[in-house]
Amino acid sequence: MKPAVVPPLVTPADWGGLRRFTDARIALGRSGHSQPTAAHLAFQLAHAQARDAVYATLDEAAVSSAVEALGLVPAVLSSAAPSREAYLQRPDWGRRLDAPSRDRWQALQPRPACPPADLVFVIADGLSSRAVNQHAVPLLAHLLPLLRGDPAQRWLLAPVALVRQGRVAVGDEVGELLYARCSVVLIGERPGLSSPDSLGVYFTWAPRVGRTDAQRNCISNVRQAGLSPERAAHKLYTLLTRARALQLSGLALKDESDGASETLTNRSTFTRDN
Repeated sequence: MKPAVVPPLVTPADWGGLRRFTDARIALGRSGHSQPTAAHLAFQLAHAQARDAVYATLDEAAVSSAVEALGLVPAVLSSAAPSREAYLQRPDWGRRLDAPSRDRWQALQPRPACPPADLVFVIADGLSSRAVNQHAVPLLAHLLPLLRGDPAQRWLLAPVALVRQGRVAVGDEVGELLYARCSVVLIGERPGLSSPDSLGVYFTWAPRVGRTDAQRNCISNVRQAGLSPERAAHKLYTLLTRARALQLSGLALKDESDGASETLTNRSTFTRDN
């Protein structure tokens, strides 16, 4: 009597070879009519990591120290959101500074005889402090030599604002208060189920309160498993150089850093949540 043939516990997907190209949950196979146990447990772990990223704390001391080591002056500020819960429930509070921070930042305005800064960097926790803790300073470390390298194209840099409970649009007020020509916001993006450490970079030419998403640009998915901080820095430098030449940002600014002329559109999905 022949032994009974036992079917495999997991039936692999026919197109599983594509998984090597992406972290997305594709070609997981099946166990009967259900997901395989390993895939289900991996999903639960990724969901927990995404939740942890939202509630993680910005390491202000470490980031401030690293910013100082790059030759920049950090200033720790707070948005109008008094707590993480308020930040999540009231996105509008995260887009403005609280009164003490506004006063402290305004005190750094350039004297009448001094020219305004070309760039002000804003580091905000956003929806993933983990992304900021890991990738914000490495990106700046790759970007600063480019900004400082050509004397004819050198950028005058303002102090760096580290904003607790900040969203993308807080960079408009930060830039406006210092009369900066451009604000660059490095912010933790909304965590995905395969990317809890993704950093977003948003820049706005002539920042002021009331700017819309269409007037700013975004470089997203900055992380080692996505767009590396080094590559993001080169792309950002190219776009900032074009923004300064054209005196604009947003939908009219084209990304030609990879040889293609494509519009670097605003990422409204992230902007709305950050």
